[in-house]
Amino acid sequence: MDEETRYEAVSSRDARFDGEFFFAVETTGIYCRPSCPAVTPKRKNVRFYPTAAAAQGNGFRACRRCRPDAVPGSADWNVRADVVGRAMRMIGDGVVDREGVPGLAHRLGYSSRQVQRQLNAELGAGPVALARAQRAHTARVLLQTTGLPVTEIAFAAGFASVRQFNETVRQIYARTPSELRTEAGTGLGAAPRQARTTGIPLRLAHRGPYAAREVFDLLAGETVARIEEVSGEPGARTYRRTLRLPHGTGIAAVDERSAGSWLEARIHLTDLRDLTTAVQRLRRLFDLDADPYAVDELLGADPMLAAGVAVRPGVRSPGTADPEEFAVRALVGPAAAGELVELYGKVLDVSCGGLTHVFPEPGVLAGAVSDPALRALATALADGDVRLDAGDDRDAAEQALLRLPGIDAATAKLIRMRGLGDPDVDPHGTPGSELWRPWRSYGVRRAEAMDRVPA
Repeated sequence: MDEETRYEAVSSRDARFDGEFFFAVETTGIYCRPSCPAVTPKRKNVRFYPTAAAAQGNGFRACRRCRPDAVPGSADWNVRADVVGRAMRMIGDGVVDREGVPGLAHRLGYSSRQVQRQLNAELGAGPVALARAQRAHTARVLLQTTGLPVTEIAFAAGFASVRQFNETVRQIYARTPSELRTEAGTGLGAAPRQARTTGIPLRLAHRGPYAAREVFDLLAGETVARIEEVSGEPGARTYRRTLRLPHGTGIAAVDERSAGSWLEARIHLTDLRDLTTAVQRLRRLFDLDADPYAVDELLGADPMLAAGVAVRPGVRSPGTADPEEFAVRALVGPAAAGELVELYGKVLDVSCGGLTHVFPEPGVLAGAVSDPALRALATALADGDVRLDAGDDRDAAEQALLRLPGIDAATAKLIRMRGLGDPDVDPHGTPGSELWRPWRSYGVRRAEAMDRVPA
């Protein structure tokens, strides 16, 4: 898109482009999402930025009306396999917060200077600024939905000090942390212990229509006891699962009923530092950063899929909350996966309903199971010979999987589609699927859902 086309999107308040770009107004010092309901500014006063971090780096603060920091992520980062796309997926997963820029660069196979240069050139912000913008959003969520002390929120959001936290919040939101909390009118009556007990309420934003029924049907059909469950009637179901996270464990619950442009969710964490990572993993599981407009436009041109697109727009290609777990499940199947959980899974300190365990880590399985194929996969995952992290090279991961005993082409592609979130994979070799590029994963889901689409 050129700048005039972007301005047309802003003038029409087109929500299709929320998260794809941001615009800032020089006369007010504020940046917004394209669908902001405020009066459209004059073209001469508008500047466009590819990321919120770039707008913040140029001195603009977030709009109070449209909350541009809460938009879905750009679908580009899931599509792209280059360094920038991979870096954005890793930053979203919290790699910079945990390992710094050197850790990010090492995972990408580049020097820190090369990564910094490429991100700055294309996105207008380096990895530190991008991670900082993400930390600020996490801090706002905690301030406005819990009664946790400000000091605790600062470190939970990933800031190195309370001073850095206060300065960042003031710069991005033009308010102090206390003012942000007061403005929301929530959380002030909740004690810290109560906040940890009830969990953190979240609104997981998505763009465009969201065919939740198909997503929840898929998740309900593949649940593994003790680590996940689906309750309620179709249309009002809740999916719940346990999470293995960098600093501890968690339990997440997501409701099927979409409230406009988001899904309601709640997360319980043993360590609040895992909030950003947990949210991003839920976003990948429910494919919330997809661009349904682009997908449906392409798939709707296929006569085989057109009827389904017209009746049920917004079908997603779900990912997974734990790629290593999914790889094991894809190999052994749901029944055997349940047995692995019972035998080797980590027991939660406090169970929650039917959720009692976290899926066993690859290192545990590698030293315990006798099945040669499973042992080979678990060992490769534990040793890093197969890497399935958010930003890992998808081609390299697929080739590494194919070198393992018991992993055929269809299983490797399924792991690539679900575990690595590749939007352009057809594990089944569907006739005519080449016409669905670059959205073959969505075409597969659409074709699978056709028998559930009403005539």
